[in-house]
Amino acid sequence: MVAGDTMTGNTNTLTNLAVQFTILSLFAIGGANAAIPEMHRLAVDVMGWMDDRQFTDLFAIAQLAPGPNVIIVTLIGYKAAGLAGAVVATAGMCGPTCVVAFWAGRTWERFKHARWRIIVQAGMVPVTLGLIAASAFVLARAADGHSVLAFAITAATAAIAFTTRLNPLWAFALAGGLGLIGWV
Repeated sequence: MVAGDTMTGNTNTLTNLAVQFTILSLFAIGGANAAIPEMHRLAVDVMGWMDDRQFTDLFAIAQLAPGPNVIIVTLIGYKAAGLAGAVVATAGMCGPTCVVAFWAGRTWERFKHARWRIIVQAGMVPVTLGLIAASAFVLARAADGHSVLAFAITAATAAIAFTTRLNPLWAFALAGGLGLIGWV
Protein backbone atom coordinates (compact mmCIF):
# COMPACT_ATOMS: atom_id res chain seq x y z
CA MET A 1 0.00 0.00 0.00
CA VAL A 2 1.29 3.43 -0.90
CA ALA A 3 2.07 5.82 1.95
CA GLY A 4 -0.87 8.13 2.46
CA ASP A 5 -3.20 5.62 0.83
CA THR A 6 -5.03 5.04 4.09
CA MET A 7 -5.68 8.74 4.59
CA THR A 8 -7.12 9.78 1.23
CA GLY A 9 -7.44 6.56 -0.76
CA ASN A 10 -5.97 6.20 -4.21
CA THR A 11 -8.17 5.81 -7.27
CA ASN A 12 -7.34 2.14 -7.76
CA THR A 13 -8.25 1.23 -4.18
CA LEU A 14 -11.43 3.28 -4.31
CA THR A 15 -12.42 1.67 -7.61
CA ASN A 16 -11.77 -1.79 -6.15
CA LEU A 17 -13.87 -0.95 -3.10
CA ALA A 18 -16.73 0.37 -5.23
CA VAL A 19 -16.77 -2.57 -7.64
CA GLN A 20 -16.27 -5.32 -5.07
CA PHE A 21 -18.83 -4.05 -2.58
CA THR A 22 -21.37 -3.33 -5.31
CA ILE A 23 -21.06 -6.95 -6.46
CA LEU A 24 -21.17 -8.21 -2.88
CA SER A 25 -24.27 -6.18 -2.14
CA LEU A 26 -26.20 -7.95 -4.86
CA PHE A 27 -25.28 -11.40 -3.54
CA ALA A 28 -25.55 -10.76 0.21
CA ILE A 29 -28.75 -12.72 0.70
CA GLY A 30 -29.57 -12.37 4.36
CA GLY A 31 -27.74 -9.09 4.89
CA ALA A 32 -24.15 -7.98 5.18
CA ASN A 33 -23.24 -10.74 7.64
CA ALA A 34 -24.03 -13.37 5.00
CA ALA A 35 -21.22 -11.90 2.88
CA ILE A 36 -18.60 -11.95 5.66
CA PRO A 37 -16.65 -14.90 4.17
CA GLU A 38 -16.26 -13.09 0.85
CA MET A 39 -15.44 -9.80 2.60
CA HIS A 40 -12.76 -11.62 4.57
CA ARG A 41 -11.35 -13.26 1.44
CA LEU A 42 -11.31 -9.93 -0.38
CA ALA A 43 -9.89 -7.76 2.42
CA VAL A 44 -7.37 -10.25 3.82
CA ASP A 45 -6.42 -12.79 1.16
CA VAL A 46 -6.87 -10.95 -2.14
CA MET A 47 -6.22 -7.26 -1.47
CA GLY A 48 -4.14 -7.50 1.72
CA TRP A 49 -5.79 -4.48 3.28
CA MET A 50 -5.59 -6.16 6.69
CA ASP A 51 -4.74 -9.42 8.42
CA ASP A 52 -7.06 -11.97 10.08
CA ARG A 53 -6.84 -10.34 13.49
CA GLN A 54 -7.61 -6.86 12.16
CA PHE A 55 -10.60 -8.22 10.25
CA THR A 56 -12.06 -9.94 13.29
CA ASP A 57 -11.43 -6.82 15.39
CA LEU A 58 -13.33 -4.72 12.83
CA PHE A 59 -16.16 -7.26 12.85
CA ALA A 60 -16.32 -7.10 16.65
CA ILE A 61 -16.41 -3.29 16.57
CA ALA A 62 -19.19 -3.38 13.96
CA GLN A 63 -21.22 -5.75 16.12
CA LEU A 64 -20.74 -3.65 19.25
CA ALA A 65 -21.66 -0.39 17.56
CA PRO A 66 -25.32 0.58 17.50
CA GLY A 67 -26.95 0.42 14.10
CA PRO A 68 -26.96 -2.02 11.24
CA ASN A 69 -24.42 -4.81 10.76
CA VAL A 70 -23.34 -3.24 7.48
CA ILE A 71 -21.00 -1.02 9.51
CA ILE A 72 -18.34 -3.70 8.88
CA VAL A 73 -18.23 -2.52 5.26
CA THR A 74 -17.56 1.06 6.34
CA LEU A 75 -14.75 -0.08 8.62
CA ILE A 76 -13.15 -2.20 5.88
CA GLY A 77 -13.33 0.76 3.50
CA TYR A 78 -11.79 3.04 6.10
CA LYS A 79 -8.96 0.60 6.77
CA ALA A 80 -8.31 0.22 3.03
CA ALA A 81 -8.49 3.87 1.95
CA GLY A 82 -9.38 6.20 4.80
CA LEU A 83 -12.53 8.32 4.90
CA ALA A 84 -12.99 8.20 1.12
CA GLY A 85 -12.78 4.40 1.25
CA ALA A 86 -15.39 4.28 4.02
CA VAL A 87 -17.81 6.36 1.97
CA VAL A 88 -17.19 4.45 -1.28
CA ALA A 89 -17.47 0.99 0.31
CA THR A 90 -20.66 1.92 2.17
CA ALA A 91 -22.25 3.43 -0.95
CA GLY A 92 -21.26 0.38 -2.97
CA MET A 93 -22.79 -1.99 -0.43
CA CYS A 94 -25.96 -0.02 0.31
CA GLY A 95 -26.82 1.80 -2.92
CA PRO A 96 -27.55 -1.07 -5.30
CA THR A 97 -29.38 -3.14 -2.70
CA CYS A 98 -31.63 -0.21 -1.80
CA VAL A 99 -32.71 0.11 -5.43
CA VAL A 100 -33.18 -3.65 -5.86
CA ALA A 101 -35.01 -3.95 -2.52
CA PHE A 102 -37.41 -1.15 -3.47
CA TRP A 103 -38.17 -2.69 -6.86
CA ALA A 104 -38.31 -6.27 -5.62
CA GLY A 105 -40.44 -5.36 -2.61
CA ARG A 106 -43.09 -3.76 -4.78
CA THR A 107 -43.08 -6.70 -7.18
CA TRP A 108 -42.96 -9.29 -4.38
CA GLU A 109 -46.00 -7.78 -2.68
CA ARG A 110 -48.10 -8.07 -5.86
CA PHE A 111 -47.56 -11.84 -5.85
CA LYS A 112 -47.99 -12.49 -2.13
CA HIS A 113 -50.41 -15.39 -2.70
CA ALA A 114 -48.68 -16.93 -5.72
CA ARG A 115 -47.46 -20.51 -5.26
CA TRP A 116 -44.03 -19.75 -6.80
CA ARG A 117 -43.46 -16.93 -4.30
CA ILE A 118 -44.17 -19.21 -1.34
CA ILE A 119 -41.76 -21.82 -2.76
CA VAL A 120 -38.99 -19.28 -3.45
CA GLN A 121 -39.39 -17.72 -0.02
CA ALA A 122 -39.21 -21.13 1.69
CA GLY A 123 -36.09 -22.00 -0.34
CA MET A 124 -34.32 -18.80 0.64
CA VAL A 125 -34.42 -19.65 4.36
CA PRO A 126 -31.83 -22.48 4.20
CA VAL A 127 -29.68 -20.49 1.76
CA THR A 128 -29.60 -17.54 4.14
CA LEU A 129 -28.90 -19.73 7.17
CA GLY A 130 -26.09 -21.49 5.28
CA LEU A 131 -24.47 -18.19 4.34
CA ILE A 132 -24.66 -16.91 7.91
CA ALA A 133 -23.24 -20.22 9.22
CA ALA A 134 -20.36 -19.89 6.75
CA SER A 135 -19.77 -16.38 8.07
CA ALA A 136 -19.60 -17.67 11.63
CA PHE A 137 -17.12 -20.37 10.59
CA VAL A 138 -14.82 -17.94 8.76
CA LEU A 139 -14.85 -15.47 11.66
CA ALA A 140 -14.22 -18.18 14.26
CA ARG A 141 -11.33 -19.61 12.25
CA ALA A 142 -9.79 -16.15 11.76
CA ALA A 143 -10.30 -15.09 15.38
CA ASP A 144 -9.08 -18.31 16.97
CA GLY A 145 -5.90 -18.39 14.91
CA HIS A 146 -3.66 -21.05 16.36
CA SER A 147 -4.76 -20.77 19.98
CA VAL A 148 -6.30 -23.89 21.48
CA LEU A 149 -7.82 -21.85 24.31
CA ALA A 150 -9.46 -19.41 21.89
CA PHE A 151 -10.91 -22.36 19.94
CA ALA A 152 -12.19 -23.92 23.20
CA ILE A 153 -13.87 -20.64 24.19
CA THR A 154 -15.50 -20.37 20.76
CA ALA A 155 -16.72 -23.98 20.89
CA ALA A 156 -18.00 -23.62 24.46
CA THR A 157 -19.81 -20.38 23.64
CA ALA A 158 -21.45 -21.97 20.59
CA ALA A 159 -22.46 -25.04 22.63
CA ILE A 160 -23.92 -22.92 25.43
CA ALA A 161 -25.83 -20.73 22.98
CA PHE A 162 -27.16 -23.75 21.09
CA THR A 163 -28.12 -25.97 24.02
CA THR A 164 -29.27 -23.57 26.75
CA ARG A 165 -31.37 -20.50 27.20
CA LEU A 166 -28.52 -18.74 29.02
CA ASN A 167 -28.00 -15.20 27.85
CA PRO A 168 -24.91 -15.20 25.55
CA LEU A 169 -23.71 -11.99 27.20
CA TRP A 170 -22.48 -14.13 30.13
CA ALA A 171 -20.26 -16.12 27.78
CA PHE A 172 -19.05 -12.88 26.18
CA ALA A 173 -18.27 -11.43 29.61
CA LEU A 174 -16.33 -14.55 30.61
CA ALA A 175 -14.39 -14.60 27.34
CA GLY A 176 -13.70 -10.87 27.64
CA GLY A 177 -12.41 -11.40 31.17
CA LEU A 178 -10.07 -14.16 29.97
CA GLY A 179 -8.81 -11.82 27.27
CA LEU A 180 -8.40 -9.01 29.79
CA ILE A 181 -6.19 -11.08 32.06
CA GLY A 182 -4.12 -12.18 29.06
CA TRP A 183 -5.14 -15.82 28.70
CA VAL A 184 -6.35 -15.39 25.13
